[in-house]
Amino acid sequence: MDLRRDVALGARLAVMRAGGLAMAAAGDPVLRLLHRPWIDDPTSVHRQLLQGPQPYASRTGVLVVATHALCRDLVRDRRFLVRPRDGGSLGGSVAGARDPLLEPVDLSFLGMDPPEHTRLRRLVGGWFTPARVEAYEPLVVRLAERLVDDAVRRERFDLVAAVATPLPVAVIAELLGVPDEHAASFARWGRSVGAGLGGVRSARALHRLDAAVGELRGLLGDLLARRRHDPSDDLLSHLAAQDADVEETISLAALLLLAGFETTSTLLGNAVAAMTDAREPWARLAADPARAADAVEESLRFDAPIRFTARTPHETVSLGERDVAPDTVVLAMLGAAGHDPAVHADPDVFDLDRPTRGEHLAFSGGIHYCLGAPLARLEARVALAALAERMPTLHRTRGAVRRRSLLLRSYLRLPVAA
Repeated sequence: MDLRRDVALGARLAVMRAGGLAMAAAGDPVLRLLHRPWIDDPTSVHRQLLQGPQPYASRTGVLVVATHALCRDLVRDRRFLVRPRDGGSLGGSVAGARDPLLEPVDLSFLGMDPPEHTRLRRLVGGWFTPARVEAYEPLVVRLAERLVDDAVRRERFDLVAAVATPLPVAVIAELLGVPDEHAASFARWGRSVGAGLGGVRSARALHRLDAAVGELRGLLGDLLARRRHDPSDDLLSHLAAQDADVEETISLAALLLLAGFETTSTLLGNAVAAMTDAREPWARLAADPARAADAVEESLRFDAPIRFTARTPHETVSLGERDVAPDTVVLAMLGAAGHDPAVHADPDVFDLDRPTRGEHLAFSGGIHYCLGAPLARLEARVALAALAERMPTLHRTRGAVRRRSLLLRSYLRLPVAA
């Protein structure tokens, strides 16, 4: 470690945190999503954004849209891209400047525009079609039932550690063709990378992130090399057989692995928390576990795992009440869009019978619509049905910990009792 570098980094992060807290206290809704009490309950922030001008000019230097209509338009409009004209990244957009410190993770094709995005997405898209994902249902059911049965025997457990994380880890590892013995490492790496999404908070966190990314890339590089000589019927073998850049292929595999379980784990935790907090939805699901698919869609609307997505135009584009200049960063607040009263009546109520529950943007839209959406829906539906069937009186206990991330709205710990 470079002590001088770490001291300078710590001082810089302290200044950034102090500035962010000051702007949050002054009322900036974007920064409020990083601080308590708003990080735990963003209802007032959603309302502030939805009632404000569209786009809203944050003091961070970015524009923000929150209504369902404008967020939908932004993610579908191909004039809005994920890279500025100089080819850099939109990392650090909340600070109003492109900063690798605030976007330290290589997100592969998520951070690319066509034609590179099209090429890489096409390379793996066939492995995530609804038909292909459906074939994994017996595996998902078997894994979910085993995990839930193990958890219910303990009566009190951390839902994140017992079910929400190990289930999607096991499924995406199976799809990729990663040996089972690496599952525990995936969860650890996922926590480190998840903590870095939206920016690191300390020099120690940056070191942990660098180590996790290095270990993950090293493992995937070794596995891809093996698959070139000894292929199997899995996604890593498929990637190894392509005539593609090695580092690019490793980045793509890492993205699929981490995105394949971190957001699904978040979805499961958010769904259980929302339904058990309100109590009535969980009781209804327990009475009819076949409604798990409805619960998944309502949870995606009510508490979207990904808070926002960023875009920028390469030309002046009209959006809502403003003309957006080239390279201006615009955030589509996907979580707020799910609470737009123009689309969802009583948006702050979790309603299994909501007629518009599926009209959300939790998986984004347009060419960047989540590739793994069918798999996430399957895993969440099966897990929620198993939990509701075996634990009809499931309820939260004290000690829940929310992750402090502007991008990912998730639980680090969610203690529950059966």
